[in-house]
Amino acid sequence: MSAWIRMIDDTEAEGRLKELLDKARTPHGTVDTVMRVHSLRPETMNGHVTLYRSVLHSDDNTLPFWFLEVIASYTSILNDCTYSLTHHFMNVRNLLRDQPRSDRIFLALKAHRPEDEFEGKELALLRYAGKLTTDVGKMIKSDFEALKIAGASDEEVLEVNQVCAYFNYSNRLLNGLGATTENDVIGYYKGDG
Repeated sequence: MSAWIRMIDDTEAEGRLKELLDKARTPHGTVDTVMRVHSLRPETMNGHVTLYRSVLHSDDNTLPFWFLEVIASYTSILNDCTYSLTHHFMNVRNLLRDQPRSDRIFLALKAHRPEDEFEGKELALLRYAGKLTTDVGKMIKSDFEALKIAGASDEEVLEVNQVCAYFNYSNRLLNGLGATTENDVIGYYKGDG
């Protein structure tokens, strides 16, 4: 079982559900559990896949995709969401193509010490994502201003804000429905970045 909730298999899907399952397919041709858990309410799957792709896979993003995946992974670590961490740190590895650096990043994030591997703008953005995840009610204007001082553009702040916000949503969806990676192909990218 890859989730506590009942999910409709491709062989049983028809109409709008079949259409949206096809829309949600990864480059591997599969539908990951994160999308399939919506199969009882296909329109939420439609909204989810649209948001996911606009946040993490838009050509309009200015930050490197590997770094956005680091933000996704750190948010998932802070939320204790093994599902998202498994998928999205694989994306970091596939995109970064530097195993020793990937290993160092993973250890720094797991220790809640991004400063061990990042500095400057990247560190400021990771700290922002951390506070946005764990202390959202304590966000203040100086949190935003610190990003500007570190050299982040408004567009970059928005990208990190949206990745962090998306993963706070997704982590709760996954943990709340008991989703596992059991039948998933791990990672969005096909290993060639």
